[in-house]
Amino acid sequence: MSHPCLTIIRHEHGALSAMLRSITLLLAEHRRRATLPDFAVLRAMLFYVDEFPEKLHHAKESKLLFPKLRARSAEAAEVLDRLDREHAGGEQAIRELEHELLGFEMMGSTEQGEGRRVRFEQAMEKYVAFYLEHMRIEETVVLPLAQRVLTDEDWKELDTAFLQNRDPLVGAEADGVYRELFKKILMTLPAPLGLGSALEALSGTGLVRSAQVR
Repeated sequence: MSHPCLTIIRHEHGALSAMLRSITLLLAEHRRRATLPDFAVLRAMLFYVDEFPEKLHHAKESKLLFPKLRARSAEAAEVLDRLDREHAGGEQAIRELEHELLGFEMMGSTEQGEGRRVRFEQAMEKYVAFYLEHMRIEETVVLPLAQRVLTDEDWKELDTAFLQNRDPLVGAEADGVYRELFKKILMTLPAPLGLGSALEALSGTGLVRSAQVR
């Protein structure tokens, strides 16, 4: 049986993966061109990662999905504990990335520029690798376990909660306060490198448009 909760989690994972990959591709493209990136766009992308997955997606996993799994089975207790710790550390990880980005932006045109660029690129690559592994574990361990052990009542509660998510990158219409941020991000994704079409496929809408890396 298909559950909206599982579909939403997988779609949000896909959108976040595309967003994270787009950041690393943008950085690689600007390094290749020996140019500085659009720092406002990078800040918007990191804000998205902080605002939607960290504060909305993770909270519903840790506060709703994981407790229900613990109540039904002890099979993945260690894995769930690890994922909860990673969720708890997510905000600090984003703050550190934002600090490295600020250092790159403020010092990028000085003699420290190359060192600051390298520090941010390395921090970003480490974060992306961590996050992709985090989502892989959720999809290969947690979601299959949920399909085996959760009850109809569990699914009803989870589906109701996750259907309230309003992540514009997976097809939900962006709230007014986020609409301009959403447009800015979409218009600067590196579509020639494959991200634009990937996000359009994930969202199931015609909102994503191709845009060249500037």
